[in-house]
Amino acid sequence: MKRFTMKDESFTCIHCGKPVAKLNYTARDHCPFCLYSRHVDIMPGDRANPCQGILVPIGIEKFKDTYKIIYECKKCHQQHKNIMAKDDNMDLIIELSKNA
Repeated sequence: MKRFTMKDESFTCIHCGKPVAKLNYTARDHCPFCLYSRHVDIMPGDRANPCQGILVPIGIEKFKDTYKIIYECKKCHQQHKNIMAKDDNMDLIIELSKNA
């Protein structure tokens, strides 16, 4: 099982440039506006990944009572999944669901 280090930090989105606030109920790991993320973790929250590539949202999958956004890193091409946040752009989530 993956070790989880709680890192709920505000940041500026590497893709759309918008300021992103902390989530305040779990760790913020992607932009709620454009859904892009950054390939910064090896284990959730460790910020130890040297890749630092841009994670592009490419799909969505059902996970328990919510969804996971499927990403592909533009730099190393590894796929990664993040749980959807309550404030994510639902129009983009719906668009991603069409890729399933």
